[in-house]
This record gives sequence, structure tokens and C-alpha cells, in this order.
Amino acid sequence: MKRYPAYEFPEYVDWTPCPEVQAAFAGRVTADAERRALIEALDEAALLRLYEGLVLARLHDIQLKRWVRQGVITKAWLGSGEEAVTVGGCAALGPDDVVGPMIRNGAALIERGLPLVSCFAAYLGTTDTLARGRDLHIGDLAHGVVPPISHVGDLVPVMAGCALAFKLRGEDRVALTWTGDGSTATGAVHEGLRVAAALQAPLVCVVQDNRVALGTHADAHYRGDFEAYGAAYGATLLAMDGNHVLDCYAATKLAADACRRGDGPVILVARTFRMGGHATHDEREARDLFADDVYAHWGKRDPVGTYETWLIEQRGVARATLEGVEADALARIEAAAAEAAAHRADRAPDPATQTHGVYAD
Repeated sequence: MKRYPAYEFPEYVDWTPCPEVQAAFAGRVTADAERRALIEALDEAALLRLYEGLVLARLHDIQLKRWVRQGVITKAWLGSGEEAVTVGGCAALGPDDVVGPMIRNGAALIERGLPLVSCFAAYLGTTDTLARGRDLHIGDLAHGVVPPISHVGDLVPVMAGCALAFKLRGEDRVALTWTGDGSTATGAVHEGLRVAAALQAPLVCVVQDNRVALGTHADAHYRGDFEAYGAAYGATLLAMDGNHVLDCYAATKLAADACRRGDGPVILVARTFRMGGHATHDEREARDLFADDVYAHWGKRDPVGTYETWLIEQRGVARATLEGVEADALARIEAAAAEAAAHRADRAPDPATQTHGVYAD
């Protein structure tokens, strides 16, 4: 994938495959028999769809950062470096399932079919979204996306409620949500997981452990082991490599299948890393939270680059094929961004509608 020095993390700019990392990536594919079978069942079209998802997610974030640098918007919350958790997870779900993303899981909107124009419009505050310009936390139930809540963690009980509704109605559906390592400290996460486990609701909850909560190093806010959550709540727990899109896909597919059998909920622990700041405004300060060698370690594990290399080396996908996928993705991103920006002239929210849909103040 083309790299963008003005907008990407330093470790990604001159990215080249690391043989040791690529060997570990390939080894992860075959390490677990169940996951291996699911991955081997993916044809080239499905594998390329995963690649397209990663590239679209990265280019979406690059466009947002471009707007920040140009002064079009003031800040953006990016999922760069963590795309595999979202893209792989969404690819494992069915069309009738629902997801509840955090704002860093913006790729879920794209994966579930929301128009790219809406994704950009959320940041521009125009009326092209379900929120009609009131909020940049967007979703659309018609696409199976419950809009994020600014208070990270609060969606866990909401999605547990969705899952319980599916069970009570006898529907073959699964609810999936993501929560950060920091937000596991909230009461809402505890209550949601406890209720889902007690009622065996078909909920998949991904603990996206990216080693930092806003601006607090994980070692300062948590001393336990997230993989103990399964036993603590009486739920199945699976660990996955959060930078490995195939592992995320396979683990989530196993989790969703378990929920459909009535064996929910399932907690997925994704080990990943936040390469940037909480948002674009504090990237410089965020770099001081970890030593340079930590960024170098995770930089070699770029979800886009490692998967791209695996496709070429292990599946024999032609580089020209991947370049074609990237070119199509870039054209879609650029067209949607241009259209969304043009709508600022005539699709600004009407102040008279600011209380529409507000039920309490």
C-alpha cells in the first residue's frame, strides 16, 4: 500500500516486511485447528475483501488527518494501526447481526455498508447522517450499526440488551461491541457482561486492549489479566492477535457461532496497540507514553502491511491485484470526501431542529 509521510505514523512511512514478524503472522494462521479451517475456507475474493476493508479504513483516517492539517476540522479519532480488530470482526458476522462500535472502530460503519459520505459528513456536521449533523458518533440501525456513545463502555449493556432481545424473540442474530482496556473499569461494562452471562445472551464483547486509556499507560490503570474475564463472568473467552486480520476474523467467527448455538456470551481479548494519540490533538504527548522501541515493535506489525505481505507470499496474490484494490478504494474515499465537503454549502443543520428527537434535558 502506498504510504503517506505527511499523515502516517513514522513507523509506517518506510514500512518493509520483517521476516521474523511475517513468520509469526503465518504461524498464527495455522496454530489453531479451528481457526485454520475457517481461514483456509476463504477464497481469494473473501481475502481481497478483507484487504479492501483494511485499506479503506486506513485511507479514511488519512483523509481525516488531512482535513485536520488543513484546518477543515479540529481533530479526529483514528483507528489506524488497530483496523484488523474491526475489519476482521465485522467480516465474521451475518447481515442480520448488529454491532456497537467505539469511535475508534469507525471502520465498522464502512464494513456494514454505511455510505462513505456519511462517515465524512459526521465530522463536517452536515445533515447527511442519521444524527442530522448533531453528533459525530453515528450509526444506522438499517445497516445494523448502533451509534457509539461518547462514554466508552456504555454500549456493553446496550448491546447485551440487543442480544437478549434476539434470544427472547428466537432470532438467529448476534450483537457485537468493542470496549477499550481503560473502559473495562466502568460499572457499565461489568453490569453488561454480568447480565449477558447470567442470561446466556448472544453477545460478543471485544476487549480492545491497545495498552492505553486516553492518556494513561495500561500499567498505571490495570494490574490484572483480561483473559481471566471468562472465568470471572462465567463466559467463554478467546484471545486474538488484534493486528492480525485473519486471526480476528476466525476468532470472531467462532465466537458468533458459539452464540448462535446458545453458548453466549463470548468475550474476545484483542492485543493491539494505539500508535497515535487519543485523537489527533495529542499525538506528540502520546508518543512520550512509551519508549521508541515499543513503537518500533508495533510498527513492524502494521495490520495492512503484514496482511498484504502474507497475501503475496503465502497465497500468491499478484501485487498488481492488490494495487487495483487500493486504487479503487482510494477513488471511493476521494469521491466521498469531495462530496461530503461540497455539502457544507447547503446541508448545514437548521438551528430550529436542534431539539428534534431530544426526549430530556
